[in-house]
Amino acid sequence: MRTILKAENLQKTYRVGSVDVHALRGVSLDVEEGDFLAIMGPSGCGKSTLLHLFGGLLTPTAGRIVIDDEDLTAATDAQRTDIRRRKIGFVFQRFNLFPTLSADGNLRLAERIHAGSNGAGNAERRREVLTLLQLEDKMHHKPLEMSGGEQQRVALARAVVTSPAIILADEPTGNLDTENSAIVLNMFQEMNYRFNQTIIMITHNPEAAAMCRRIIQMRDGQIVAPNVVVQI
Repeated sequence: MRTILKAENLQKTYRVGSVDVHALRGVSLDVEEGDFLAIMGPSGCGKSTLLHLFGGLLTPTAGRIVIDDEDLTAATDAQRTDIRRRKIGFVFQRFNLFPTLSADGNLRLAERIHAGSNGAGNAERRREVLTLLQLEDKMHHKPLEMSGGEQQRVALARAVVTSPAIILADEPTGNLDTENSAIVLNMFQEMNYRFNQTIIMITHNPEAAAMCRRIIQMRDGQIVAPNVVVQI
C-alpha cells in the first residue's frame, strides 16, 4: 500500500510566559492509503495538536510532514493553504455548517472552495454521498431543520464530496447521543471500505476507536502504543 501521510520526528513547543510547553516530543508515524486510524489518549497528551499539524492548521517546531507526496512543512503559508484545500477534508466536533445554506448548498460550497472556481461541481457525486449517508431527503433542508446527527452527517458529506486524500476527524461524535454516534461511525466505516477513504480520527471513546482498522495511543506528547490492529 502507498503511504499517504508520513510524519517524521514531529515536535511542537508553545511558549507560555517564560515557560516552554512541549506538546509533541518527537512523533513519527506512517499512514497508508485506505487506513482508518484512531488516535487515543488523555486530555493534554498532544493528539489534537498532532491532528492540527497534519491539517496544516499549525506548523511544527521541528520535524516533517508529507501528505500525498507533498511536503507540508516545507510549504509557504499560501502553498499550505492550497494543499489543505486540495488534499484534506475536516470533520470537527462542532459541525461548522453554513446555517443559511441547505445540505446540498454546503456541499456545493465545499466543491467551489476545492476547485478554486465558481463551477457547478458534481451533482451526481453530491447525490451519491448524501444517499450513502441517508440524507437524500434532507438535500434541501438547512442545518436548523435537521437533528444533530443529521448535521454531523452533512459535515461528513462535505468532507468527502471532493474526494480528499485524507479525512481528519476531531472527536466527530463528541456532541452526539449514542444512537447518532453509532450512525456516524458506521458511515465513517462505510466510507473507508466503499471509497478506500483514508481517515484519521481523534477520540476518547473506546467504542468509536474499535470501529477503526488501527489504534495508536498517545501520552505526554509521544506515541506509546504505535500499532494496535483492530479485528473487524
